[in-house]
Amino acid sequence: MKFLSDFFPVLLFFAAYFIGERNAVQAQEWAARLLGGIVRDGVIPPEQAAILLATALAIVAITTQLVVMLALRKKIGIMQWTTFVIFLGFGGATIYFHNDNFIKWKPTVLYWLFGVVLLVSNTFFKRNLIRKMMEPGGLLLPDPIWRQVNLAWIGFFSIVGVVNLYIAFNFSRDTWVSFKAFGLTGLTFAFAIGQALLLSRHMSTPEEAGEQANVNKS
Repeated sequence: MKFLSDFFPVLLFFAAYFIGERNAVQAQEWAARLLGGIVRDGVIPPEQAAILLATALAIVAITTQLVVMLALRKKIGIMQWTTFVIFLGFGGATIYFHNDNFIKWKPTVLYWLFGVVLLVSNTFFKRNLIRKMMEPGGLLLPDPIWRQVNLAWIGFFSIVGVVNLYIAFNFSRDTWVSFKAFGLTGLTFAFAIGQALLLSRHMSTPEEAGEQANVNKS
């Protein structure tokens, strides 16, 4: 359910963009009506109307999600706040400057930031954030395996950030929007599943973990 909730703004972005592209005149009218007062110079190029509307709608969606979660007093993780702030910054710049280069950079900056945080936290503060997120759910692994998992996610975030830029600036905007909606999500999901399958070989029960801890102490 949480995955579907997180995916909703991305799916909305995808749908709004392609609906706008296929209804260019209406998209231009709606963009001028809704966004004309906040874009630089007050002029929205016709070729930017669909992407600007899609970006604005996604910002509204992710903002609404956070407001609802706050109203329901649900915990909002640091990754959700980080995603929101970066989306708001790059999405807002996309709309104001009516330039889709900003929104194209957004996934890369987000992934690279995640990678840097994992690296810095583990290297300088001796805190494995991947372990901190996953271990409370019952995933018990040896320390060397946790280090490998952390490095694997750092590598994944680094590579996917590069792939996003390659798609964004070497293919059509339609291709990039499709990749953003389904390619990035699919890659992340596939990597997580692959990690889970590999880690299942090293998992231990709480009893085994306790015995190992006693052995280490002795």
